[in-house]
Amino acid sequence: MQIRRRPPSPTFSISHLQYQVSVPGSEPRNILEKIVWHKETEVQAQREKVSLSDLKRRIEAVAPAQDFLAALRKGKTQPAVIAEVKKASPSKGVIRENFDPVAIAQSYQQGGASCLSVLTDQKFFQGSFENLAKVRAAVDLPLLCKEFIIYPYQIYQARVHGADAVLLIAAILSDQDLKYFSKIVRALGMTALIEVHSLEELDRVLALDSVTLIGVNNRNLEDFTVDLKTTETLYNTRREPLQNRDILLVSESGLHTPDDLQFVASVGAQAVLIGESLVKQDNPGQAIAALFSDQHQLQ
Repeated sequence: MQIRRRPPSPTFSISHLQYQVSVPGSEPRNILEKIVWHKETEVQAQREKVSLSDLKRRIEAVAPAQDFLAALRKGKTQPAVIAEVKKASPSKGVIRENFDPVAIAQSYQQGGASCLSVLTDQKFFQGSFENLAKVRAAVDLPLLCKEFIIYPYQIYQARVHGADAVLLIAAILSDQDLKYFSKIVRALGMTALIEVHSLEELDRVLALDSVTLIGVNNRNLEDFTVDLKTTETLYNTRREPLQNRDILLVSESGLHTPDDLQFVASVGAQAVLIGESLVKQDNPGQAIAALFSDQHQLQ
């Protein structure tokens, strides 16, 4: 999947007023492209409020990052669970009306999650960096900032607000960006979870040095279909380099039952990232325990 970074719509001026011309291809082709185009303007607005140099200064007062990868390797469960604090999504709308990020995070911690993921995108997922900071203050688990990162600025934002790891999505980043962003992540003492959707993207990521953590998204972000065999196919196709380099594989999306977890674990996933099927439950922590019980399934 190729995601364009900026809409190809030229502008022209009449009497000092700016007009945008609609041209073929000027509309986003899928939800991921729509998010990325919005993120361009969103980050620019954030920079005008807080500069990158200000963020770098603030990091000096932040406690060192926890080892996200080590927490997954130790794994409170097998596979290890990255439980997601998530209010809404573009495909499902609001998932949990009575959304309390701190209470959900604490429930996850009590229920056996190894790490947590916190959505920070506001427009499409109703998340925020404020939620990330609140969760950081309330739990001891390593935290992943789940954001659509297209600029280094956002990596520093994540660290300032307490993230120990960040998501880098191969579909929206060039090879040069992936390499550069990964270097920044390491310099900040954090972990990069690099997400792929296809074999082409996986090969791009495997060409990078120092890759330790790869996420396979089982959801096709063009049509939202989900197929857990995506994890199986990618792992089996590149089993040798993944094993030889001791890269930990995370299966993401479409995980609802104990059978789902057993399947992805049997085909190479050492960890899973689960959001919707947990957060919509009355007790998200108990929902984690149910995933590791042969007698219970999430509805």
